Amino acid sequence: MDIIEIAAHLIEEDTDQPRYQFDEAALQELMNSIDELGLLSPIKVRTTDGGRYKIIYGNRRYKACMKLGRKTIPCIVSNATDEMEIYLEQIAENLTREGFSPIEEAEAFHKLLHDPKFSSSVKFLSSKLGKPESYIKNKLELLQFSNAVKKLIVSGTEIRKDKLTEDQLLPLKDLPMEHRDPLALIVARDEMPVSDVKKIAKLFKDKELSASTKDKLLYKNGPALLETYFTIQHNRKEKEKEKAAEPKPKPAPRAAAEEARPADEGKQASSVDHAANSPSAPPPAEIALQRLAALVASAAPLDPAMIDSLRSSFQNEADRSAFLNELDNLLARLHSQVDDWTAMKQKLTAESAASTS
Repeated sequence: MDIIEIAAHLIEEDTDQPRYQFDEAALQELMNSIDELGLLSPIKVRTTDGGRYKIIYGNRRYKACMKLGRKTIPCIVSNATDEMEIYLEQIAENLTREGFSPIEEAEAFHKLLHDPKFSSSVKFLSSKLGKPESYIKNKLELLQFSNAVKKLIVSGTEIRKDKLTEDQLLPLKDLPMEHRDPLALIVARDEMPVSDVKKIAKLFKDKELSASTKDKLLYKNGPALLETYFTIQHNRKEKEKEKAAEPKPKPAPRAAAEEARPADEGKQASSVDHAANSPSAPPPAEIALQRLAALVASAAPLDPAMIDSLRSSFQNEADRSAFLNELDNLLARLHSQVDDWTAMKQKLTAESAASTS
């Protein structure tokens, strides 16, 4: 493959190429290297009208040479004319280079799939680029996030403040946008590891939490969200233990059961309904209210002496912060219960209005 020196003023950048973000510090480092050692790797160009050339790959090296005022640039000249093959070659080359961001990669894949000029398929891209189909699909998922989130996405797996890796984002991709993007910004700000992001995503996928409760959780920071997740999981396990420890009712003796069985089973209600409707039993509505009332804790006001005792019990600011975080968790559960009760009341009121109309 021949390498020839081409006058720099005859070479044009390809503004339609996949890579468009260039880190200034990295560019300066490349300029220093070229100035000291020369351009060790030539750029690749193709011929265009008027004896000019357009870059296939090597835009960053071209920029460095132009800033250094180089008159000529070593080039490999290609005779390629197929736009699809040229674009695929540009992607393949950039995949081997540092600085090709996941978003640039995702946008390139999206273009190949949806631009009428290409109209490709994931299977075709996978075979041409030597990447699994899941790799391409995961990159495309990044485009679901807002521009504010996309600007923070970087290559690699290193967790950095106010930056996001692909691994940090993917657990959030299936959440609704109103939760997905704010959570991504929280994860970036608080440098949350991938394992913690997965737990936070699970918290926001929890069907037992109301939408309004999840909205309130967005005011928490990353560690507090993680604490909420563990608290909810702990409480559920405790409830399961309590339920498992409850004594099971002993079955009635067979003879007594036979005597208690109505002669005409087709016309007689179940034993539960019969007990609820007997003259000695409370009305069904009263039974339901008693069950609901049992769920409500004592509504006595807070004792000022207890509040003073709490203040004096904090050894340091860390104790106070831990207490406040736990208090937030309790309030979130109370809000959730209020939402559930309000929804029940609205439903019963609507049914009552419909039956009387």
